Amino acid sequence: MQLVRNNDQIFQAKTIVVITFIVSNYLQFEPLDMKITFCGAAREVTGSAHLITLDDGFQFLLDCGLYQGRDDDMKGFNTSWRFKPEQLDALVLSHAHIDHSGRIPKLHKDGFKGSIYSTHATRSLCSIMLLDSAFIQEKDAQYYNKRQSKKKKKGIKLREPLYTRKHAEAVMSQFVGFGYERWFSIHPNVRILFRDAGHILGSASVTIEIKEKGRTIRLGFSGDIGRPNRPILRDPLPMDEVDYLICESTYGDKEHEMPPAEIEHFLKVIKSTLDRKGKLIIPAFSIGRTQEIVHLLDQLETEGLLPKIPVYVDSPLAVNATTIYDAHPECYDSDLNEYMLIDDNPFGFNTLIYNRDVEVSKTLNHTHDPCIIISASGMMNAGRVKHHLYHSISDKKDTILIVGYCAPNTPGGKLRAGVDEIKLFGDHKEVRAKIEIMDSFSAHADRTELLDFLRPQRKSLKKLFLVHGDYDTQVAFKDYLGKFGFNNVAIPVLGQTFNL
Repeated sequence: MQLVRNNDQIFQAKTIVVITFIVSNYLQFEPLDMKITFCGAAREVTGSAHLITLDDGFQFLLDCGLYQGRDDDMKGFNTSWRFKPEQLDALVLSHAHIDHSGRIPKLHKDGFKGSIYSTHATRSLCSIMLLDSAFIQEKDAQYYNKRQSKKKKKGIKLREPLYTRKHAEAVMSQFVGFGYERWFSIHPNVRILFRDAGHILGSASVTIEIKEKGRTIRLGFSGDIGRPNRPILRDPLPMDEVDYLICESTYGDKEHEMPPAEIEHFLKVIKSTLDRKGKLIIPAFSIGRTQEIVHLLDQLETEGLLPKIPVYVDSPLAVNATTIYDAHPECYDSDLNEYMLIDDNPFGFNTLIYNRDVEVSKTLNHTHDPCIIISASGMMNAGRVKHHLYHSISDKKDTILIVGYCAPNTPGGKLRAGVDEIKLFGDHKEVRAKIEIMDSFSAHADRTELLDFLRPQRKSLKKLFLVHGDYDTQVAFKDYLGKFGFNNVAIPVLGQTFNL
């Protein structure tokens, strides 16, 4: 009797061991509970924000950008969240452009207390860009409220700024800077690597290594990918192999003009405007685009190819940003370092004038003397360039040179589309100025350059998510990638969640 009881116990013990082995192996190899929710730049080019949630509830955001455009479907985007800011544990920022960083002060205002991880140069740029954005938010609200009060209607609801300079100043204490190619942890099971993306000063792709349930998963975020062989910055570096990749697709259906055709085109635009005795207005983002154009003009002046004409950088933010560029030579490429041996100031020449003064800016609006004016914003939806556009758009002597992407519903997007009339400051203005487009100045990779960036991922990649692009462009890019073996490609909609 005792022997039977022992045999039963032995059988039960063996059964428990077998079941434990099966369960433990199932737990080890079951799919991870990590989730990605696309909270911005989904079938849009602005408002980048992607939420990562781990199975233990830890949440971190990749970018926190401002939506820039006038699409009715996106009216509430900048004022609302698809998560609770106070429950967010961390923010990882790819670069300083406002469509990637512009809602950070609002995130702080609405309760976010975690750390913001970025490169050192990105932190430096954000210190001026977020203050500038806050100033614009305040002025826009002030202008709106002033117009509403003049209508003298009952029950008018005044507008509050999205955030103020107070919030922009306070959030800078949450930034933590890291250099390229250095792993750092944001959670016991999550570590991050920044790698040079070659887009603007300090821009980075983000590799995220997550360890859960005995496995390691690698998630990649391209940020915005720059272009090889461009002046000032080093070429973008490909990422190490990852399992899942969130990738921008701004120019997924185009290929850019290449040097020397670019330089010839640029000189032709300058000379033809001079021949008409007109002004050349170049709407350009204060960070990256302005410095590249100024450096190209500097090179042309050094080589004796630039006509004698005053050149104004009419943007306080661009002036301050250029100072930050001067302070971060560690981001320069070898060509710029060599150029500085013959010209120690790559962002300055005799006829170049950096202007912060608003009265000088107003004078430029009314001058009839030929000149080049480089001013923000690049989409012409805010800033001083909107005033320059107002005064030049109906003058057939003048030229508006568009040097990058513009959202469709912005003034820049409408001019790119070839409209005959445009509304500015409440007035309808006939488009008589010459409209030129040079996408080669774009800091975004074209479809061939994007493919080159993605090639190392072909074997390891389980799923590719396309973001930061117009939907038609993304569909074309998805078809293009399919020809090169990238078959598991998703184009998320705003708010869509994927379980990994």
